[in-house]
Amino acid sequence: MKRRENRMAPFRDQSHEPTGPSSVSDFSSNSPLPATDCDVLIVGGGINGCGIARDLAGRGWRVVLCEKDDLASHTSSSSTKLIHGGLRYLEYYEFSLVRKALQEREVLLKSAPHIMWPLRFVMPHDPSMRPAWMIRIGLFMYDHLAKREVLPGSRSIDLRSHAAGAPLKPQFKRGFVYSDGWVDDARLVVLNAIDARARGAEIRTRTRCVHAQRDADGWTATLEAADGGIRVVRARAVVNAAGPWAESFLRGVAQSAKGEPLATRHLRLVKGSHIVVPRLFEHDHAYIFQNPDKRIIFAIPYQDEFTLIGTTDIELNGDDPGAARIAEEEIAYLCMQASRYFDKPVKPADVVWTYSGVRPLLDDASGDPSAVTRDYMLESNTTAAPLLSVWGGKITTFRKLAEDAADEVGKMLGQSSAQRPPWTDGAFLAGGDLSAWIGAATRPDDDFERFVAAVQARHAWLDARLARRLARAYGARVAELLGDAKSMEDMGEAVAPGLHERELRFLQQNEWAVSADDVLWRRSKLGLRYTAEERRQVAAWLQARTTNNSYMINGER
Repeated sequence: MKRRENRMAPFRDQSHEPTGPSSVSDFSSNSPLPATDCDVLIVGGGINGCGIARDLAGRGWRVVLCEKDDLASHTSSSSTKLIHGGLRYLEYYEFSLVRKALQEREVLLKSAPHIMWPLRFVMPHDPSMRPAWMIRIGLFMYDHLAKREVLPGSRSIDLRSHAAGAPLKPQFKRGFVYSDGWVDDARLVVLNAIDARARGAEIRTRTRCVHAQRDADGWTATLEAADGGIRVVRARAVVNAAGPWAESFLRGVAQSAKGEPLATRHLRLVKGSHIVVPRLFEHDHAYIFQNPDKRIIFAIPYQDEFTLIGTTDIELNGDDPGAARIAEEEIAYLCMQASRYFDKPVKPADVVWTYSGVRPLLDDASGDPSAVTRDYMLESNTTAAPLLSVWGGKITTFRKLAEDAADEVGKMLGQSSAQRPPWTDGAFLAGGDLSAWIGAATRPDDDFERFVAAVQARHAWLDARLARRLARAYGARVAELLGDAKSMEDMGEAVAPGLHERELRFLQQNEWAVSADDVLWRRSKLGLRYTAEERRQVAAWLQARTTNNSYMINGER
């Protein structure tokens, strides 16, 4: 693939130029508002916070969620974007975590087939890493630790004849194939927030919790919007789902009735970085590569034209999690490890984009960041008004984490799970129910292809590439986006190639999108394909239509 220097070269790092308004609020500092009463205040708008908000709201609890930035601004949009059991965790004897994650894979794939789909992984066999018998045993366990209905099992392949062998060095003659899944991580967060709002939750983005005072009867929290607007929330319970900031929230924001900090644990912050390069192979499988340092990296088909490679494990000590960026050494490491397998070397000069996320892991005194457990722990504190802190976790198990958290919050508030039962197992996420378009569901990947065909048939005036992108992003909600549109003219002006005013308004009004980064790097990955000038055009359009004190979601300030 020929590299388009003018479009891609500036994007070696995720720290883009300013692309939107710096201070946006969904409540005004000029018009004081009365205190809000709720059952549960959730601090943190990543996958755990939004998943918990959705589950609690679906059980009838009054929920307010605040997020200091955009939804999924940090860890939850910076994953390797996999719905997987974690094959490598078997080596660390994390059987419970792997089983739990494997059980969740197909639950999630069926809940939102537009943003999640099955993916086959190829592991080239390097005898110097692990013997073949060990890999076969590991894959047998991976296939059988949880029931599978959609995902096929593992098998051996001859790389000399299989398509997956073509881009690899000729020394790799044998390999293994197994199944996991892919997810658009940032959109997963947004879909949970949309579902939470539809069930009554109040979602406040760009709103920081600056103080939370605990007493015997509840919490009094002060929320501050980016423009300085203040709102006081009275909550019966608080859920600390602040991710990398969960410990600092308990040390500096949440206080006991005597003004004492509430932290009891330490987080270990581990940075995981990824690189994106032009497409390295034509087939639709991903690769998992074993490295001499006993770590693994993935090479995954990404956004049709690219390959995603990651991740690293670098400990952060005293750094601001929000400022995490990839280091040149990490780029060199990922290129070097990928080049051990690919026949055509991967070079730092090939990198068109990078991103880094910080995993908030419980400190277990392990010397190796890769060995720290990715499982979650929920810590309840009922010495006064209920407090639940979420420690650790991974994107694959977010739904189960949210279910467990909602059970625990309900118990602390005097309602058992029998009185307010779990409901998300088997429930669709926003846009995931495609039945109105395709009838009964079969396999998630087949269902999505039938859905794309139905969208194209119903809206034949849509360009095929645009129809597929909209179907991927919005699922059945594409009907809300397109509404009564009958032609491309009804989509409004093309602010950038393939991005029209109608979609931008929809994102503003329905998905909390404010800045160009929200649209181009979280609600979509269109930023990968746009020039700097096209990105500025999107930023200018959004900025002209957003004012500090009039940002609205579905007509609500």
